[in-house]
Amino acid sequence: MRHLISPLDFSVEELDKLLELAGDIEKNPEKYSEICKGKKLATLFYEPSTRTRLSFEAAMLNLGGQVLGFSEATSSSAAKGESVADTIQVISCYADICAMRHPKEGAALVASRNARIPVINAGDGGHQHPTQTLTDLLTVKSLKGELGNMTIGLCGDLKFGRTVHSLINSLLRYENVKFLLISPKELRVPDYIIENIEEAGAEYEEVTKLEDVIGELDLLYMTRVQRERFFNEEDYIRLKDSFILDRAKMKLAKDDMLVLHPLPRVNEISVEVDSDPRAVYFKQAQYGVYVRMALILTLLEVEV
Repeated sequence: MRHLISPLDFSVEELDKLLELAGDIEKNPEKYSEICKGKKLATLFYEPSTRTRLSFEAAMLNLGGQVLGFSEATSSSAAKGESVADTIQVISCYADICAMRHPKEGAALVASRNARIPVINAGDGGHQHPTQTLTDLLTVKSLKGELGNMTIGLCGDLKFGRTVHSLINSLLRYENVKFLLISPKELRVPDYIIENIEEAGAEYEEVTKLEDVIGELDLLYMTRVQRERFFNEEDYIRLKDSFILDRAKMKLAKDDMLVLHPLPRVNEISVEVDSDPRAVYFKQAQYGVYVRMALILTLLEVEV
């Protein structure tokens, strides 16, 4: 039995196989429409979510399976003080696979060590968000044709953004990837991520202005400045509008640069950018369903 707690839980070869399966699901959805009939996915979401929770549910329903679970901690026995370890042991009696989001880092790992079913980390605090990373990789692979040989800019909240941390660590396994880390000084990427980049021998640069480097990018990954990750409301208000992508900045970019965003968007990407063919963040959300379908099949070891 396998779990997905970190995006690095899969080797590059296993990841390639997963993305290949997701690509086949996109092309042949009817082939997979009943393949999980009789299987149940439990979605245990201790934190609010729209895309991640609903895309997991859509993925299982598209495979012919069923879904059960809760969408906030207050509607579960966590409100009574039940531990994650106890909850997952109970859920193991009801479902065949589980997707969990939790505000505490390491919660999904605790769940996996006490579960009798595969556990998927759907986001744990500011730590990891592996299925968003799988979504990002599938989007890039599908639209760019490869996952190496590119310059990627990561912009916004690089300190607390779990999607950023997971994506950097995953892309470090591919050749010739350069990172331009674009953020306010207060929201720079954590030291341990910088150490990972340096240990991998990858090139990187930390900058504070998007317009200075956007012309170099093959891929721009935007993130929102997250209110829930701040301890000080004044700091949030001061920094939240620091990095906004608009039409003027897009004019400085390459014709084939892609703009990704894990969503939800607040105001860091102007709505005027939505009509630009390089803006693929809504298409990215669709890829999230395909890759989660592939992940469910892989962890359940369903024959395809």
